[in-house]
Amino acid sequence: MGTATAGTSRRTEARPQGPHGSLELPSVTITGYNVEIRDGDGFVGDKASRGAFVAHLDALRRHLREQNGDPLEGKSAEISKSDLDALLKDGDPREAALVLSAIERFAQSLAFVIRRFVRLKSWATVERIVVGGGFRESRVGELAIGRAGIILSTDGHSIDLVPVSHHPDEAGLVGSAHLAPKWIFEAFDSLVAVDIGGSNIRAGIVELRQGKAPDLSRARVSSSELWRHADEEVSRDKAIVRLGEMLKDQVKQAKKDGLRVAPFIGIGCPGMIEPDGTIDRGAQNLPGNWESSRFNLVECVREMMPTIGEHETLVTMHNDAVIQGLSEMPAMQDVEHWAVLTIGTGLGNATYRNRAKPQRGGKKDEGKGGTGKNSRKD
Repeated sequence: MGTATAGTSRRTEARPQGPHGSLELPSVTITGYNVEIRDGDGFVGDKASRGAFVAHLDALRRHLREQNGDPLEGKSAEISKSDLDALLKDGDPREAALVLSAIERFAQSLAFVIRRFVRLKSWATVERIVVGGGFRESRVGELAIGRAGIILSTDGHSIDLVPVSHHPDEAGLVGSAHLAPKWIFEAFDSLVAVDIGGSNIRAGIVELRQGKAPDLSRARVSSSELWRHADEEVSRDKAIVRLGEMLKDQVKQAKKDGLRVAPFIGIGCPGMIEPDGTIDRGAQNLPGNWESSRFNLVECVREMMPTIGEHETLVTMHNDAVIQGLSEMPAMQDVEHWAVLTIGTGLGNATYRNRAKPQRGGKKDEGKGGTGKNSRKD
């Protein structure tokens, strides 16, 4: 039997509610996040990471190579998501079948992980799971999610499994709008958001578009910049400096676009987020030591961006999976308990309970996102 660690603090007393990592938000209660379940092989969530899919593909290829029948070239880890999608669509039958076999194995692993999660108290009442992260961006990821949903359904689990509706890169930014205080929405039409991941850091401007939808279901990323830190030998301090440059560039771009940018920065970061803005654990994939008690990302960002416009900057940070899930909150109003899984370098997770009663029969808003630096959408 495996054990679960459900987000405990480095402090021994009850975890206080603070501006960062708060479990009580205006519209939802976060019933858990960054849950870690262990079994004899390590962390159960690792079985449903991007690396797990690569491992399944590689195992299949090793078996085929023993018979001189591997149809692919190069290392499995170096085959891009777009290349895998192309093999599914245009590859010869053997190539496409190999990718489909890896999808099936990964879907079985994802279903296994979800079965383990729903044994936990915070997951037992979940009615719908939103799946995000970079893996979801591909057709391969979408098929794996859909297949895992079918596996769970045939096993008798009445849980909807749906891909995040925003582009995954944008969902991690759009969700920050649900962390902002009410006064932001009265005087400004956009805010700054940061999504820090194990491979990438993205900074962007979220256009609120409340005139189109007061519930923020039409919020979108107006511009953004992506930096893949995993490709560089970079220290934590240099990564923070680079982040500061990205933030300043994004605020400048927003002003050029005629947006009224709020003095607010929402940050999504891996790990358990303490009320003072320090990171308890879970940030091991970031460059350098982000979990040091002497390092505070919130304070660093505030020092680099002390003001936006004429106002002092307010910075709020939460777990990156929590924030990506919050981007779907308007579409989750027909259920009471829901969750998010983000498939990337690791497997992020969070569970939510809506404060309002479910509005049964609600229709999900299909948000779509763009990518790239300073990508502007109509």
